[in-house]
Amino acid sequence: MDYELSAHTQDMLKEREILEEWVWRTIDNSDWKNIGEDNNIHYLKGITEHEGRILHLVVNPHVSPKKVVTVFFDRRVRRQK
Repeated sequence: MDYELSAHTQDMLKEREILEEWVWRTIDNSDWKNIGEDNNIHYLKGITEHEGRILHLVVNPHVSPKKVVTVFFDRRVRRQK
């Protein structure tokens, strides 16, 4: 994979109890993605093992390897669903 986890992302995985496997699954098979105002790619995916909550990744595609900047469960998106 041409992606790397930032130090912040690694900290957030531990703090928020997010499995690294969910990050790669979200990148490989996102439910939807878009380019944000920050020109980063935002990947979103429902994680069935975590009550269907929406995992939100922010990836900087302008560096090599691409960098996962942050990861979190997005409550705003869940409410919209």
